[in-house]
Amino acid sequence: MTEVPTMEPLDIRHHPADDLLLDHASGALSAGMRAVVATHLELCPACQAQVAALRAVGGTLLDDEPAADMRDDALARVLARIDSPADPAAPRKANPPPPLPAGAVWPRALRDASATRWRWLGPGMRWSRVTLPDAPEANVFLLRIGPGKYLPPHTHTGTELTQIIYGRFHDGRALFGPGDFDLADGAVHHQPVVQDGSECICVAAVDGKLAFDGLIARWFGSLVAM
Repeated sequence: MTEVPTMEPLDIRHHPADDLLLDHASGALSAGMRAVVATHLELCPACQAQVAALRAVGGTLLDDEPAADMRDDALARVLARIDSPADPAAPRKANPPPPLPAGAVWPRALRDASATRWRWLGPGMRWSRVTLPDAPEANVFLLRIGPGKYLPPHTHTGTELTQIIYGRFHDGRALFGPGDFDLADGAVHHQPVVQDGSECICVAAVDGKLAFDGLIARWFGSLVAM
């Protein structure tokens, strides 16, 4: 996917918690969650610095660990894997991202991902399925919701990470704008409402499902595997 110029600094007020940044720094996050956190890091110098500090601490701790025994052929095995031809079953070249409004930046963290065209979800609401090349099973998607529109009230059977790319919404807990990050789980019951003046575009990864209130909303959610 074609990269775009870097945006001006954003007024970011909502960030990943330190434990989530630590999981990202240590490689403990799933691929979908990692992509959303990485998207936030692209926009947030404060969290970039925090991750760098966490990695430095981790490197110091590793230096203090005793050396681990390795197989005699470890180096040869690594070199063989580097020289081996690409897996024919690996995902092909990524599809271009769906069109974004002027001022919206396609995340570099998703540059190798494939994304579908915008699909109808409801009046004033569209979505796009994002497929990560290293984890096609990850539940990652884009939401594009018009001003004044809203998702049905819902909670979560697992964890949902959301990164705002463009626009603003309020979910009853706080106002989220460009660059802001949100984590919601089964303890959160909310209804994101897009603020007047502009549509809102977010990238989200879900470990589990969104549990919508009402039969019709649950039926729509099942159609798009949310």
